[in-house]
Amino acid sequence: MASLMRSALREHIFKIVFSYEFRKDDSSDDYISLYVDNITDESDIPLTLNNEDDLYIREKSKKIINMIPDIDEIISRNATGWSSSRIGKAELAILRLSVYEVLYDDYIPKSVAINEAVELAKKYGEEAAPGFINGILSAVAL
Repeated sequence: MASLMRSALREHIFKIVFSYEFRKDDSSDDYISLYVDNITDESDIPLTLNNEDDLYIREKSKKIINMIPDIDEIISRNATGWSSSRIGKAELAILRLSVYEVLYDDYIPKSVAINEAVELAKKYGEEAAPGFINGILSAVAL
């Protein structure tokens, strides 16, 4: 069983963080398990994750979800004139993931976290999202 690329793992974590916003009443463990146990590729073909990828997605998603209040405070401080409640849901999920990576994930270089966030914003965000996210993360990374 081959390992997924880090960008693919990150995209799955983004999807968990994004959809968790709509399922706050569910236990994060239950929701994460439901997602990971039913994970698919871009063609909706079911994937079987190797143990390392499975654990990586579960643990990192849980850490981010548990830190949402702290991460949102950091986002609000660095998004001049914007509170986290005013930011689009996709952009907010990308920022939550990326702020976590920039500040708390010692295995991911800040520049990689920012670049990957911009790529996710191009794929899932509004037209202005890549620049908006890059600006916030650049401020956070200082």
